[in-house]
Amino acid sequence: MSMIPEEIVEQVRDTADLVSIIGEVVELKRTGSDYRGQCPFHGGTHRNFAVIPRKGRYYCFVCHESGDVFTWMMKRLGMDYPTAVREVAGKVGITIPEKSGRAGPDPLEQLYGAVAVAQDWFTRQLVESPEAQGARDYLAGRDLAVDTAALHELGYAPQGRAFLTAMAGLGVDEKVLIEAGLTAVRDDGTVVPRFRGRLLFPIHDLRGRAVGFGGRLLGPGEPKYLNSPESPIFHKGRQLYNLHQAKGPIRKAESVILVEGYFDVLRLVLAGVENVVAPLGTSLTSDQAALLKRYTGSATLLYDSDQAGLRATFRAGDELLRHGMRVRVATLPPREDPDSLVKTGGAAALEPIVDDAMDLIERKIQLLELKGWFEGVDHQREALDRLLPTIRAASDPITRDLYLKKVSERTGVSREVLQQESARPGPGAAAPPAPAHSVGRRTEAPASRPPARHRRVDSAERDLVRVLMKEAGWRPRAAQEVPADWIETPELREVFEALIGSPEPENSGFLLDNLSPGARRAWAWLDSFEAKYGNPDPDRTYTDACRTLEVRPLKRQLAALERRERDRTASLTAADLDALVAERHRLIHEISSRFPEELLKRSIRRGKLDAR
Repeated sequence: MSMIPEEIVEQVRDTADLVSIIGEVVELKRTGSDYRGQCPFHGGTHRNFAVIPRKGRYYCFVCHESGDVFTWMMKRLGMDYPTAVREVAGKVGITIPEKSGRAGPDPLEQLYGAVAVAQDWFTRQLVESPEAQGARDYLAGRDLAVDTAALHELGYAPQGRAFLTAMAGLGVDEKVLIEAGLTAVRDDGTVVPRFRGRLLFPIHDLRGRAVGFGGRLLGPGEPKYLNSPESPIFHKGRQLYNLHQAKGPIRKAESVILVEGYFDVLRLVLAGVENVVAPLGTSLTSDQAALLKRYTGSATLLYDSDQAGLRATFRAGDELLRHGMRVRVATLPPREDPDSLVKTGGAAALEPIVDDAMDLIERKIQLLELKGWFEGVDHQREALDRLLPTIRAASDPITRDLYLKKVSERTGVSREVLQQESARPGPGAAAPPAPAHSVGRRTEAPASRPPARHRRVDSAERDLVRVLMKEAGWRPRAAQEVPADWIETPELREVFEALIGSPEPENSGFLLDNLSPGARRAWAWLDSFEAKYGNPDPDRTYTDACRTLEVRPLKRQLAALERRERDRTASLTAADLDALVAERHRLIHEISSRFPEELLKRSIRRGKLDAR
């Protein structure tokens, strides 16, 4: 059987009248915006079976069977997925073209099936399992009824090996569970569930198939949120939470609302705001922005208004601008997030906030004004360094022209100069630091030979400081994001602290005069890299260096633990060894959730799959 094009599957799902199709078997009566009837799965005699047309789903509040129109055909009539799609297509008059090429079943179907079985089992645990009482209490504390959570397919992953036992009983192959990211293999070969003691949010692809999970830890420990690992069907940077349900409302509203978290999405959906999605616990990626552009050209960012939320807002906004979208920023009241705001005030509390959303560049200007950054030349320069990346990001020529006009009017800098600066490559807003002799002072040029401490300096430290030397526009960001103790080489740390304390490239002569001899030699050594290797790509170099430095202490801890485990001369009791193993697994968990690339490198080096 040939593969059905994804866009045809979406068309069939969107066109199908779920009420009519289920109504062929179940007598349904309208109740508000939904329809109710007797459940055909458990043979109930009360109207506990709901069909929700706006969501394209059905759900039983007793036996918790749920799904979309294709799931209905598969469960009620025993069809496989392609046959169900074709059957529904025939009912709605859509012709499915036959694609040439590979015939036979989808090789990924086993993975989709395993995640679907797991999702159904997790949802049942949330509703029925005594162990899930803590999860039910947690939801109650957030004013979410268990049935409401189950209707939206939330689930609970218990501690221990119950999941493995259940999957084996349901005939799901162990290798499939591993490939789907539902289990992991420890160093000793033991297979363990990936999610334990977590409230789970299922993540779907555009076809509505569950492909992974986001898990919220309910007890002490880290990480608080854990996503499924990358797999053949799950790609965190290319999927968005709730897009499978929101794509229709997004098209209808001609706009999308972006929020930060799973609960934010759920709260807004329950309040009737359905054109809402969230990235999967990370900054919005280029692939995610491109995906949104398929459905709308307009986005409203509804992130938290604290410093972390603002940084995420402007990063996401710039990414959306690169894809030609119009971007507005909604400002929440202090100490509020979308979840808390809507929980207390309903959709009515959100409506004026979204209506009053400001254009991205205007929101940046507003914040800079509040901080007084337009009051002096020094601060004006810093303000421009914050504004120019957004101008550069605007790929739409009209939007960019409007931004140039707006910034020119506010700063007094001519449009011509702004145009020239915005045309410069990379996010850095200023020219590379000038050599000391060019700023009107005679400063002895230090030797470009590094001191002994630098000859084995960490490359990430070197690259990060070099970016800040060459791209002044990155210095304010580094001042907020990079702790000085990440730079362990004393001379490099001195250079780093001097740079973030002075965002002006013209100050390089002054900086050199006030550095220690060792730091001045380090400066010259870093400066000499340009002649040898050229200027780095500041965006990639900065990001890679920060990730490397942030993960470094975790990797050191992990290496130390593994050395202790391998030390056969150490007098370790069984309890000591168990504690070491548990701590090692915790560190691997943390690294894998925050830095998946690092764990992939580790797996390749070791030639086996590490525990997640």
